[in-house]
Amino acid sequence: MQKLTLISFLLLFTLFSCKKKVKVELPNRPNILWISAEDLSPRMAAYGDSTISTPNLDRLANEGVVFDHVYTSAGVCSPARNSIITGRYQTSNGGQHMRTMGIHDTKKLGLPKMYNSVPPPEVKCFPEYLRAQGYYTTNNEKTDYQFTAPPTVWDEVSDTADWRGREADQPFFSVINFTTTHESQIWARADHELRVNPEDVPLPPYYPDNIISRTDVARHYSNMSELDDQIGEVLAKLEEDGLLDNTIIFFWGDHGDGLPFYKREIYRRGLHIPLIARFPNKANAGTRNNEFINAIDLGPTVLSLAGIDTPAQMYGKAFLGKYKADSDHEYIFAARDRIDNDYDRVRSAMDHQYQYVKNYNPEQPLYMDVEYRKGIPTMKMILALKEEDKLNESQSFWFQETKPEEELYDWQKDPYQLNNLANNPEFAETLAKFRGVLENWVAETNDYGAIPEKEMLSEMWNGESSAPHTAQPTAYPMGEKIKLTSMTTGASIAYRKRGSKTWKVYTGPIETKGEQFETMAMRIGYEPSEIVMF
Repeated sequence: MQKLTLISFLLLFTLFSCKKKVKVELPNRPNILWISAEDLSPRMAAYGDSTISTPNLDRLANEGVVFDHVYTSAGVCSPARNSIITGRYQTSNGGQHMRTMGIHDTKKLGLPKMYNSVPPPEVKCFPEYLRAQGYYTTNNEKTDYQFTAPPTVWDEVSDTADWRGREADQPFFSVINFTTTHESQIWARADHELRVNPEDVPLPPYYPDNIISRTDVARHYSNMSELDDQIGEVLAKLEEDGLLDNTIIFFWGDHGDGLPFYKREIYRRGLHIPLIARFPNKANAGTRNNEFINAIDLGPTVLSLAGIDTPAQMYGKAFLGKYKADSDHEYIFAARDRIDNDYDRVRSAMDHQYQYVKNYNPEQPLYMDVEYRKGIPTMKMILALKEEDKLNESQSFWFQETKPEEELYDWQKDPYQLNNLANNPEFAETLAKFRGVLENWVAETNDYGAIPEKEMLSEMWNGESSAPHTAQPTAYPMGEKIKLTSMTTGASIAYRKRGSKTWKVYTGPIETKGEQFETMAMRIGYEPSEIVMF
């Protein structure tokens, strides 16, 4: 196994916390583990909420670094994960709609049952860069990227995948995704014992205070406690393998809570996520980081820790490692587009005090009638009370018949974002500044949102009725080696020995030594090529 004391080449990276500046020694290709949770805001003790006990998350926080200002670029799964895996905004990839790999009402939308979004040809899934440098990469097991990942991305994707399948001394990047806190688990785990008294949970002002809402929020906290148990099992496995102090561990969520008026929203509560990082030998233990981080920064940061510079096509910034960016983000940008069967287009820019929201369809209501969400008893209860005209002003905020074209909130003073300052003359200068900032971001990042989805898909498919096929690789002899190429711009090329189950990333001419190999190519969003022998 890889031991810190046996590695001769070390890199230094500087971690800036709000308390101090510390230099940490790490191996030049450290093991990296992601533990990701679904639909989870920063509700744990590390962020000041002790409603329920989470000893394993507490351990990570006490032995690591807590990042206070980390946000996703979407408040819902697929667009958020599209951005994370590519290090780019989903709006720049054509992956902004929720979702593309499972269209609910094809007749209403005029779309196929599913389609792979097609980002620009230079876009790669960031783990591919790790594999090209010898890393063993695994995903357990959710993808949900808005496209099928090429076979060059992961060594293994399964519900048992972890670091144990790698070769001796091979560095690994492993992802373990837990669905325990997903929105659906509020009703799916209704028969599980509550681990917190519903009377003890905090409620936002837009929920009626009754046993239904309190029970659902208590269920969410209880699910987080169950998640904490699972995290403990992962940490125990690392310790059993002698890897705990030889692995950088990140814990993060994919977007805000899976509760009504949190998930799918572009307000801060729908974007704010936990991020805790534990380093070998507990470096920087117990510190906090106040930098502005977007989840698109996670991939570039992993690459930087592995000694790989941020690829030019990525908008994300490395916040750790050899290629740590000179500065963090001045603004957090986010987007909301189609949710299931209903279209909208909303964009947002946020700094350390204000959040600006631009509604491109102000004639539409703020509330989107998502059928899936009605599985939550609180959602059904709120809708029933709305029909009976029994919601107060704060609870009715969600059900505005139309939206203002612009919204501006001082989220520091107004954390629930119920007081829109956009029409307040005192904030005219702030509003104008944010308006310009957002307009520049939309233009600079080639936002696909203004293009109707059917037109966007036609453009991705070059005007055809189905996705293009990736051109199969061609093998060229180069002395005793074989060079592989594909005529499809941006295609990733995979190869393997005949009989092997795992594809490798093609990075240069292959020495075959008389053995038979096979190869295929795939550009993200395109159909894969045929497999050819060489």
